Amino acid sequence: MIPLTEPDILAALRDVYDPELPVNIVDLGLVYRIDLAPDPDAPGMLPRQKVEIDVTMTSQGCPAHEQIIEKIKNRLAGLQQLSQTTVNLTWDPPWTPHRIATEARKHLGIE
Repeated sequence: MIPLTEPDILAALRDVYDPELPVNIVDLGLVYRIDLAPDPDAPGMLPRQKVEIDVTMTSQGCPAHEQIIEKIKNRLAGLQQLSQTTVNLTWDPPWTPHRIATEARKHLGIE
């Protein structure tokens, strides 16, 4: 089994949408860091990895943060190569609309 890469994780996370905006969390710029590492303690015969992800929300008062984190975990649970997913919520640096990808900006009517 081929190990996952950061682009693989980002591709999977493009299926996770902010419930208040019609844009996925990657294109919104909510994903700050992805760290993949081998998991030698994972059960089974196949080599597996663990992933740790730092995400933020569009505002500290975001009522959907728990829902978004749960969606991230559920989406990544479908990847056979992963044994463990940790999602950290961070506010540093604060999110700004400048983090939104160009195509998403157009979709939202920002540009």
